[in-house]
Amino acid sequence: MSSQRRSYEQGHKPKCLVVVDDTAEGDRAVYYASRWAVRVGGGVVMLRVIDTGDRNQQWLGVADIMRAEAEEIANAALDRASGRANGIAAITPERVIREGDPGEQILDVIDRDVDIAMLVLAASAGAEGPGPIITILAKTAGTFPIPITVVPGNLSDSDLDALS
Repeated sequence: MSSQRRSYEQGHKPKCLVVVDDTAEGDRAVYYASRWAVRVGGGVVMLRVIDTGDRNQQWLGVADIMRAEAEEIANAALDRASGRANGIAAITPERVIREGDPGEQILDVIDRDVDIAMLVLAASAGAEGPGPIITILAKTAGTFPIPITVVPGNLSDSDLDALS
């Protein structure tokens, strides 16, 4: 990470990064981030990472179709999350779609935007664990470039209102 955070300098505003996925608890992260942004006069950046998986080069045409379908699904997910943020806090989040490893893409988005001051993730309330992204990032938490806020997936809107 080469970029110094500038979130609170003149001409900048703090932003939080939210990873938009298809989990039930993902809405909790969007809710918290939207409320936080309004409270601090900041913004929200919503990231959707497309899993490129193993795409065989001999089937390039099929891979292109799969990529187009994945982008369509990503845009639909970002539309829903952006609409939710707008309904909660009357904000219009920035939207980013990336392909590849989620951990690498999260770090790259943070590195490229010096106003991102916090990463907001939601943890699953189920017995299977907090979720794959939290599990991956927990290993690097001590050296991560910005604070990570983990929102418990079982908190209600009123619980989150009291916290954000």
